[in-house]
Parts: sequence; C-alpha cells; structure tokens
Amino acid sequence: MANEFVIIVPARAGSSRLPNKPLAQIDGKSLLERVHELAQSSNATATYIATDNEAIRDHAHSIGAEVIMTSQTHISGMDRIAEASRLIGLSPETHILNLQGDEPFMPLDIINTLTSHLSSLTPIATACVPLSNPEDIASPNEVKVVRSLSKRAMYFSRSVIPHEFTASHDGFLKHLGIYAYSNQTLQELTTLEPTDNELQERLEQLRFLDHGYNIFVEDYACVPPIGIDTPEDVERAIEFIKSHE
Repeated sequence: MANEFVIIVPARAGSSRLPNKPLAQIDGKSLLERVHELAQSSNATATYIATDNEAIRDHAHSIGAEVIMTSQTHISGMDRIAEASRLIGLSPETHILNLQGDEPFMPLDIINTLTSHLSSLTPIATACVPLSNPEDIASPNEVKVVRSLSKRAMYFSRSVIPHEFTASHDGFLKHLGIYAYSNQTLQELTTLEPTDNELQERLEQLRFLDHGYNIFVEDYACVPPIGIDTPEDVERAIEFIKSHE
C-alpha cells in the first residue's frame, strides 16, 4: 500500500480548562473513545494511545485500544508520540499521523490523505480549511496560516494574516492541529530548541519553520471540526452529534 501510516494519539489528563479531558463524556462515550473510534475507522495500519496517566491507560484498555505508557515530563504531544514511537520500535521510514486526543471530528479525508503529501522537500504535512467568520479571523484562538504557491507554509500566526492593507481578502486559512511526518523527522523535531517566534505566538510549528523544515499545508473544503478544550466545547460537541443523528 503506497500510503501506509500509523496513528499515535497523545492523551494527557492535565488540562487546566477541562481536567481529565480524555475521559470527558460526550453523549455516552468518552472523548478518548470517540477519537479512538475515528482512528480505527481510518486507513491507518495501526493506532496507539500514548499517555502517562494510569486512569487513561485503564480506560483505553477497556475500549480495546493499544496503549503506550510514556514519561510524565513531556511538555508537548509531539514529544510524547516521539517516545511512544521509540518504545513501539517503529522504523525511521514509518509515516506517523499525530492525531490530537481532543479532535473527535477530524474529517476522515484529512486523516487518510495527509501522509501522502510527505516528500524529501516537505518532510512535514498539515492541513488547513477556509476561514470566513470575521470574529474567528480576528480571534487569537484561531491559528491562521499563509502559504506559498507550492502550498509550503510561510508563517502561522494568531494575528490576522495576511493583513488587509491594500484590499479586502477572502482567502483566510485556518490551520488544523494535525501533523504527518516520518518517524525519522519526528525524532529530529524533538531535538530542536524552542525559538523566539514559537514562544511569542505559542505555536510549536514555528519552531519547525525557524529551523529550516518545510511544511506542506494541504487545504480541505470542509467545515472546521470542533476541538474539545472547554466544558462549552463538550456541549457544542453533544449538539453537533445530536444534529447529525
């Protein structure tokens, strides 16, 4: 199979806005169970849950997930899945999809195709969708991306980019927090030092750009999926599920 990949889902309990987030109940199922079911329905050859929490581990086992226990010292999901991939023994060439543990509605089209955009010139791939709501465009909680003509990321920002300096703009792009890379690239990324741009924007992907890594950003014609970060997001997710029953 030309586009083989594995999914690793980082899952931690220490969320300040939604404690024990992976175990949060969303219409009869935990957030983690919904993300795992999504991953299992994809074309991935294997799915793993990477966590440092015993309660999450036990719950993941109860839903039939394969769990990798990782260190409690990781400061990012990327570091956690990098350790997990080492513990699993994945080859350097294995394509890995970093599916966040708070994204139960990530479209399957994105999950199934993102790793196909990896190449020697673009060792990292991610996704974006159109952003048109003025409030979302102005919100620092919505990460925007600007790409080159070849769809390589030029910059990510919480600010409005590009700025409407000379004329109105109708092509704003929202970055989705899903990443694909080879295991070799993943291990390299975890050794990079944080950069001023990353710390200023609080966007880890700026570290990759600052250190010279090209990021391919594919655009998808879909509604931005609901991510789960707050109790309000849980309520929005329940409403979304009920509206699609």
